[in-house]
Amino acid sequence: MKLNKETKKQLLDLFSSRKISLEGNILKIIDADGDEDFQKYINSSLEKDKESRRKRLEITKQVQSQNNELFRWKEENEKIQEELRQSLEKSECSMHEAQRLREDAEHAREEAEKSMIEAEASKEAALIAKAEAENAKKNAESDLDLVQKKSQFELIGTIVRVALYVILGVGVITTGMYLFAIFKGTDTQVIGSTWSNIIGILLTNAFSIVGTIMGVKYASEKSKD
Repeated sequence: MKLNKETKKQLLDLFSSRKISLEGNILKIIDADGDEDFQKYINSSLEKDKESRRKRLEITKQVQSQNNELFRWKEENEKIQEELRQSLEKSECSMHEAQRLREDAEHAREEAEKSMIEAEASKEAALIAKAEAENAKKNAESDLDLVQKKSQFELIGTIVRVALYVILGVGVITTGMYLFAIFKGTDTQVIGSTWSNIIGILLTNAFSIVGTIMGVKYASEKSKD
């Protein structure tokens, strides 16, 4: 492709004043048509175009490298975020589990305290029941002892009264027979001797009965103590 002189002159002036030249494949199809200055312009533009292409390629490679780096960083960041999310989930699970364990421990402690209180109450109730049973036993023993003593006193009184009645009855009868024999004027030597012996025997037996009863009472009281 050939250009007229005016176009060539404009391109050369533009390059000379502003360092702006043609770029791209169009430089390969332009014919300088023997113009050495324009041929230098084309050659310089080609070199400049190659340099620009090389720089753009390097920039493109750098951008791609940066993009790849950014992509890897993004993947690593996503991986780290996923690991962090999983760690947070595990941490939350651990916290929930710890909270549940604390609640279970608190519930077990409350149950243990409740059981201790119930056991203490049962122990106190058992002690109270034992004390009441012992008191009841003592009261029963005391009542039984009173009943036994009362029965013994009543029995002793009955025995003493019967013994005294017998002694008095025998003494009265013997004395009456002795007086009757005196009033009749019969021989009183035999009956008098008999009366004396009977009175002596009755008195001896009376004291013996009383002594035996008192000894039995004393022995029974001592055995209880």
